[in-house]
Amino acid sequence: MAKRKQVEEGSKKNTKRLKKDTGKTMKIARKGKSIKKPTGDVTKKGKWTNKTRVLIFASRGISYRGRHLMNDLRTIMPHSKPDVKMAKRDGLFAINEICEMKNCSKVLFFEAKKKKDLYLWVSNIPHGPSAKFLVENIHTLDELKMTGNCLRGSRPILSFDSSFEELPHYNILKELFTQTFSTPYHHPKSQPFVDHVYNFAVGDNRIWFRNYQIIEEDGSLAEIGPRFVLNLIKIFGGSFVGPTLYENPHYKSPNEQRRQLKELASYKYKNRIDSKLSLEARRQETKDKTYKLDVTDEVFYTIRPEDAQGQEKSTFYRKE
Repeated sequence: MAKRKQVEEGSKKNTKRLKKDTGKTMKIARKGKSIKKPTGDVTKKGKWTNKTRVLIFASRGISYRGRHLMNDLRTIMPHSKPDVKMAKRDGLFAINEICEMKNCSKVLFFEAKKKKDLYLWVSNIPHGPSAKFLVENIHTLDELKMTGNCLRGSRPILSFDSSFEELPHYNILKELFTQTFSTPYHHPKSQPFVDHVYNFAVGDNRIWFRNYQIIEEDGSLAEIGPRFVLNLIKIFGGSFVGPTLYENPHYKSPNEQRRQLKELASYKYKNRIDSKLSLEARRQETKDKTYKLDVTDEVFYTIRPEDAQGQEKSTFYRKE
């Protein structure tokens, strides 16, 4: 018994040395024996080195459609983290502190206004840059019911339009989207398969997002969903703050768009009132004027017996 206790005490001491040892060799205790093994910078296969995490959450007052889109992005991005809704009284700069507590380096923040308009913030924590978008034409996974399908947690291929290489502000957005939407290699929640594609295309001064399944190796695709359109507003140098790197001159706020629609609807009423006023003015002008009539026009006017009324009936009366 005494020898067994000595062996156990010796093994405990050796295991403590293993934890503290940071040299080139380490001792492994097995029943009182020590075996030396080299411990150089040996890289393990399948090591998770890219520790990028994306925080996806929204503000209070978000609509059901925006909430479903947020949940869809969480499902297709295995390296994302959820969080509770953020109160509007808290400033946007507080998101940086939330990301630090959640150990996240990227954020997708859905900001709702007037329970109608949905804005998306894409930011690199904590030094930026960050971009603000207006989200339009939202179609969720449950709504579309597309034929495409992919493995949950699989890694995607990111496809960008050629216009992302032409303009400098699109270059910034391409790098920001690449670091945010790409799943890190060997992420614990990811699958070692690549079976779908995220497509970012530019059209009508907007960015169109699509998610496709890779059906075969020849390049045939089938859309999975979700789909939405991002209308760029501004790009900031910092995270939610900082100098404005780019401002979209083609952007129109939703309030301005609604105002223009109301103006177009009011033009119909204005045109109807103007036509009535012009008709009354013409009637006043032609009130005392008479038109010349041709007397011979009545020769060609005939009345059928069944349509005759009053004195016209005597025209068709014949004596026997």
